[in-house]
Amino acid sequence: MSVFGDRWLIARASVALVRANARFWITVAPTVATQLKRWEECAEAIDDPMLRALALEKLKDERFNAEVAATLATLAPRRYRRHAIEAVVAYEIMYDYLDGLTEQPTADPLRDGLELYQAFIDAVAIEHPPLGGYYTHQQHDDSGYLERLVSAVRGALGELPAAIAVARACERAAARCSQAQVRAHAVPRLGTAQLEAWAASEAAVTPLGWQTFLAGAASSVLAVHALIAAAADTRTTAEEADAIDSVYLSICALSTMLDSLIDHQRDTQAGQAGYIRYYQNHDILVRDLTHAARNATEHAASLRDGAHHVMTLVGVASYYISAPGASSDFARPVTAQLRTELRPLITPTLAVMRAWRLAKLARKALTRSTRA
Repeated sequence: MSVFGDRWLIARASVALVRANARFWITVAPTVATQLKRWEECAEAIDDPMLRALALEKLKDERFNAEVAATLATLAPRRYRRHAIEAVVAYEIMYDYLDGLTEQPTADPLRDGLELYQAFIDAVAIEHPPLGGYYTHQQHDDSGYLERLVSAVRGALGELPAAIAVARACERAAARCSQAQVRAHAVPRLGTAQLEAWAASEAAVTPLGWQTFLAGAASSVLAVHALIAAAADTRTTAEEADAIDSVYLSICALSTMLDSLIDHQRDTQAGQAGYIRYYQNHDILVRDLTHAARNATEHAASLRDGAHHVMTLVGVASYYISAPGASSDFARPVTAQLRTELRPLITPTLAVMRAWRLAKLARKALTRSTRA
């Protein structure tokens, strides 16, 4: 029986959604806007024109990523919420920036990529001094932009009362995210064997298949965001941090695979196959994503803030299932099964997401007509 048969959980999750929305718009959104402005000013000061353009482009085009990531900071007690927001926003900006950097061609994509992503690990490895040296290869100096991001995350995270308790889980999530991102970007030059071998080895100690693990690892920045929020709670233990990381590995897998699924046609036309390429059989894809959703909901419900984490899962699924690409013949078998698995809580969330998408389209149309 799905945990969504538990009416008490549904009620608590609905309350969690209302509470999170209230906290977000009143206390989180203004701080997020301030932090994004701060990092935009830092990006504009980068001397290298290529890196400056990349940093600014990421901040402009992927601003939504930081805003969504910061919704997890609504879990943080008000006393520590600002520090949690600062850490989450800076970490998400770093993730997007590094993603762009490792897409650049290089003679040794694994070595150079992992060297860059050491910054991603250093940012949350607050029990150890940062290794630094992120620009010893062909990438030009970015005037300290990446180092500033690392320092900002370390500083804000260090102000949270349970930072040490979540440190091990944060490093683990950051390390697997780094490996997945770098190896995925290295595929055009080195092939898929190195990626599959790494994912299969790492997945062996998890309940996930290697394809699902790979997808979860690639977007494990979300797991770190959840751990940062947990670090703001004085009650958080290392064991609880491990449990949160495990739950978010499955949530991240859903996010990555659904993103790849709904963009499949566009990616194929552009010659940029997404993570969906690693599934030769659509039935296995449906089975694995359904399993990931079930595993995440069952374990999320057992966490102290389980209702909030369940709503995060449902929100992630609803965001992608409400997208236009989710209704294609290719995506429909997967999205239909997930809707069944996540009912009844996904029904009102889907309605909200669809209304938000319609409002967004209406605003764009109004903007175009005004400019014309």
